[in-house]
Amino acid sequence: MALYLVRAIKLTNTIRTTTLLLRSSNTQTRNISHFLVSHNQLTPRSQNLTPFCSFDFLRDSRRGFAKGKKSKDDSGGSTMELAPDIGPSVKASAASQMDAAIVALSRELAKLRTGRASAGMLDHIIVETDGVKMQLNHLAVVSVIDSKTLSVNPYDPNTLKALESAIISSPFGLNPKVDGQRLIAPIPPLTKEHMQAMCKVVAKSSEDVKQSIRRARQKALDTIKKAGSSFPKDEAKRFEKEIDELTKKFVKSADELCKAKEKEITQG
Repeated sequence: MALYLVRAIKLTNTIRTTTLLLRSSNTQTRNISHFLVSHNQLTPRSQNLTPFCSFDFLRDSRRGFAKGKKSKDDSGGSTMELAPDIGPSVKASAASQMDAAIVALSRELAKLRTGRASAGMLDHIIVETDGVKMQLNHLAVVSVIDSKTLSVNPYDPNTLKALESAIISSPFGLNPKVDGQRLIAPIPPLTKEHMQAMCKVVAKSSEDVKQSIRRARQKALDTIKKAGSSFPKDEAKRFEKEIDELTKKFVKSADELCKAKEKEITQG
């Protein structure tokens, strides 16, 4: 009997020891499994971190160059608009307007009488017919018969008298004669009074064209001024200097044209 009790006690102790060992093994297995799961969960995140950071960097860098309109300053804060360089186009426009004024002056001076017959010298004469005022070249064709004679051929013969009256009233000192359905206008030598009158016309034309040139200059400067802070001050000063030089150039051209015409008038 005693022998059976000793064997039962030993068996009970063995079972208890085995149970404890099994529990300890399960705990370690659970810890290792938890570690492996945690490692597997962390590994993809760390692997995915670099691509996302690289993408964000490229995306942020690309924004600074998008369409060439905005750029970030060094502080990484606000962005600023990049204004286009309007200087060359404004300067070209001013030069074109000034050149057009010089061309118009040349045409006007070509019309003035200098002692020799010129087909364009009567173009600017204003003729009133049927209550309407029109330039002579809209009502008749003027041609040169010789160096001292002009022929005026009206489109409408009914305007012949109005044309004759307008030519006589002009400052040219002409006395046209009716020749059938046209007018013959001899060009007399210029008198001192006529020379003075022509020179006054030249001076008036010179002043008008200079005003046109100055208006083109002011328009260009106003355009740059309206650009405001988007146009650097140094660039604005340089641009103003270039426009002033351009203005002087065209004013000088106008003076030279008018002086040459005055000489032509006074010397016949």
